[in-house]
Formats: sequence, structure tokens, C-alpha cells
Amino acid sequence: MTETQPKPSIDVRTVPPRERHPRIFGMLGTLPAGGSMLITSDHDPRPLHYQLETNFPGEFGWDYLEEGPEVWRVEIARLESGSGCECSCGSDH
Repeated sequence: MTETQPKPSIDVRTVPPRERHPRIFGMLGTLPAGGSMLITSDHDPRPLHYQLETNFPGEFGWDYLEEGPEVWRVEIARLESGSGCECSCGSDH
């Protein structure tokens, strides 16, 4: 019998605004390929999504689980290695 580990999660409504992205990126850095985490926020975390796409293209998936108006919940997954870069930069990052 195998135990299923709960997904890491963060409720940024309880975190000071200036600490939110650093904490989230710290958690994302520990995710194994294929792993995911959950974020709960009081606003649409679209700027975080743009930051992920810009700094880590093709490395993370983004799925809205709840889209406001009072609570947003997002699941961010580290894509399996070898997913490749989907941009046109010519890199294999």
C-alpha cells in the first residue's frame, strides 16, 4: 500500500505581499518533475503566471481551479523533463 503525499500549498492571503512571490518561487524550486503545488489568493495571480512564463518558459503548467471573484485557486505543475521549450528562441532549455 502506498501513501499519497499531499500537494504542497500556500495561501498567500496570509502572507505579506512583498513575501508572496519569493515564497512561491522557493516552493516551486523544490517540486520534482511531474509534481505540483496549489496556490490560494484573494486576486487573480496573473502577474505570477507571466513571471513564470518569462523566466521559466516551458517548465511549468498552470491550471485555474477557482477563478474568483473572492478566491482564486491555481495548480502549478513542474512539467516532466524533456517537455522542451515552446518558445522560438532556439534554445533547448
